[in-house]
Amino acid sequence: MTVEGSKHGFATTIEALRLRSWQVGPGQPSSVIDQFTAEDFNLIVDDRADLHISSKDGRFYLGWFPTGRPGTDGEGWKLAVTGPAEFPGYHVSFDVDTPAELVAAAVAHVLATSRPVTLG
Repeated sequence: MTVEGSKHGFATTIEALRLRSWQVGPGQPSSVIDQFTAEDFNLIVDDRADLHISSKDGRFYLGWFPTGRPGTDGEGWKLAVTGPAEFPGYHVSFDVDTPAELVAAAVAHVLATSRPVTLG
């Protein structure tokens, strides 16, 4: 039995694929880092040249590990928010090749949804 391949399966054209160019590569970390002020955040650069940013209350953390976070498989960014007693909080990781602009968008959303706590 002979089967002709052109009559079976998926066929398309280059135009139908709508080929795109996608942003890849780590980009510039300044698009992330420039969102933080010394008034509201602590910034530490350690002996590996990794950057650690935390909120003054300690509930927000962002780490940038240009060569990968030690003990992980290429984790380049770590964002964590600690919740109050009734909620555990969350954390998100991005690898070293994630475009910084994508990380910046995630950070911008987290910062935009934060609110000062009023006591009393």
